[in-house]
Amino acid sequence: MNLAALVIEAARRTPSAVAIVGPDAQLSYAELDQQAAGLAAVLVAAGVQPGDRVALWLPKSARAIVAMQATLRIGAVYVPIDPESPAARARKIITDCAARCLVIDRDRPSPLDDELADRVALIPADERPPSPLQPGVAAVELDPEQLAYILYTSGSTGTPKGVALSHRAALSFVSWAHQTIGGGPDDHFASHAPLHFDLSVLDLYAAFMAGARVCLIPEGLAYAPAQLVEFIRRHAITVWYSVPSALIMMMDHGGLLELESPPTRILFAGEPFPIKHLRRLHERFAGVRLLNLYGPTETNVCTSHEVLTIDPARANPVPIGRACCGDEVWAIKPDGEHAGVGETGELMVRGPTVMTGYWGQPPLAHQPYPTGDIVRVLEDGVYEYVGRRDHMVKVRGMRIEIGEVEAALLEHPAINQVAVVVAGTGLEARLVAFICARERVSLLALKRHCAARLPKYMLIDQATILAELPRTRNGKIDRKLLVASTQPVPEAQP
Repeated sequence: MNLAALVIEAARRTPSAVAIVGPDAQLSYAELDQQAAGLAAVLVAAGVQPGDRVALWLPKSARAIVAMQATLRIGAVYVPIDPESPAARARKIITDCAARCLVIDRDRPSPLDDELADRVALIPADERPPSPLQPGVAAVELDPEQLAYILYTSGSTGTPKGVALSHRAALSFVSWAHQTIGGGPDDHFASHAPLHFDLSVLDLYAAFMAGARVCLIPEGLAYAPAQLVEFIRRHAITVWYSVPSALIMMMDHGGLLELESPPTRILFAGEPFPIKHLRRLHERFAGVRLLNLYGPTETNVCTSHEVLTIDPARANPVPIGRACCGDEVWAIKPDGEHAGVGETGELMVRGPTVMTGYWGQPPLAHQPYPTGDIVRVLEDGVYEYVGRRDHMVKVRGMRIEIGEVEAALLEHPAINQVAVVVAGTGLEARLVAFICARERVSLLALKRHCAARLPKYMLIDQATILAELPRTRNGKIDRKLLVASTQPVPEAQP
């Protein structure tokens, strides 16, 4: 089986059931199947072959899901690009993955320069063949190890990094999620995460496997708490999956805890859930299943923890749990030894959900993936998240490589040196840039400069001009000192 077969099978079983509710259209499984088959024919006519990459620069919409399904059913690899990314970043991704074509809305200016336009076909998202194919067109036969999609994450060198996932990796995760969530045709999944963010994989494919309905939350509502809660109410959402930041905002400013019919399953991932906020959710919705899912984009979800009880004395976030999806996980200490109970180390993952590798780089070849996350080993195979090993950070639930933000800032002609740190935690987290510059430059000018190179969620929130950056004894930038300088100075006690 492959990912495209999930929709084809659901269209065969329950053709009239609603598959997608988007801001642009509502599609039954039969309609989704038929439209995907039609666009697949257009892609084939444009020369797309199995294994080719199809870039998608589309807003979160039913037509974007059609494009994903069309790509999958011909054995090609879809590459979703943040629709709010500047054209320059879209070009970097299209170039890096050597996309065969780009699917885009007709009224959107093409990001392709003259060189790319010569080798990348431009396909309108609403393009259909003159005589539409009939629904139920079978997906091509695929090796499970064939790539299904590439998700680009922030890269340390200033270039986005493509995480290549196979059909086997995705289906291993989705099958586990389907069994764990217990989804069925009567379920309504909310799709909160952007389509280029790995959380969206569960929203879409666990729903398709269950023959359930997926309700797409437009990008503009992603952090509008009152509207999100109203979305849950209006669409009778039964399965919700998001970063904790969104849930906290919905509790504080959207009336989430006042819902009479909340989702029956609330899943969260992407960052630690502050225990005081999770406790409020757990106490208010005692009958709702709460699941903490963990795993970087490179591994899909590799551990999970269902929140059944919360110790009143607990001050730390709940554990990330035990290995799941058939994966094996363990922690390695700095000396290379396995961490024992009570010890900390870097979490390693090996198993069916792990990526094939980074696009353009040698495959992992079944080697364990070092997550870069430091965990504490608890009893009975349970792990607790401690922090990041490197400068990869999470701000508002989005993964950001500090190096890419710094690389963009350093392209400004006035800047000599820069160091970016995260100040605050949770909803209060913000990106602060410390800059050595040849001349005075405003925060607004820096934001405008970066907006042409980075997606919105990677723009800095604050900038401080320094004569020189502080250094440690070995010559490295003293980031701890910079972070400390962002903290408020406590008032002197009388």
